[in-house]
Amino acid sequence: MKVQKAQQAVYQAEQDIKKNDQDILDTKAGMRNADPMMYESYDNFLRHLWAKAEHLEFRRQELQAKLDIEIEKLEKCEQAVKVLEKHKEKNKEAYLAEEKAAELKQFSELGVTRFYKANLEKAEEEEKEILKQLSELEGI
Repeated sequence: MKVQKAQQAVYQAEQDIKKNDQDILDTKAGMRNADPMMYESYDNFLRHLWAKAEHLEFRRQELQAKLDIEIEKLEKCEQAVKVLEKHKEKNKEAYLAEEKAAELKQFSELGVTRFYKANLEKAEEEEKEILKQLSELEGI
């Protein structure tokens, strides 16, 4: 927004300079057709317009310098944003790797727990089977 405002100010200053230049040309053209008694007034007005032209050019240069500063600031900010995006991407990759490792650890723990439960159930089944066989043998 600041860059756009600065560009608009420079554009407006350039338009003012063009208008002033056109006023100078119109005054010179009017002087050719004027009464010789008015020449001094035309000269004074032309001096005023030339002084105004110098002032407008100085103002345009100031505004152009401000625009250059704003553009430089914008470029620095864009560069900082790019750096932040790179850091964000790297941190995201690290975060995803960490999440994946935690998930694998959880699955690993879950697998160990399931294996332990399966072994317990298998041992209980075997124990029940042995008790069943013993009770059948005692019953014979």
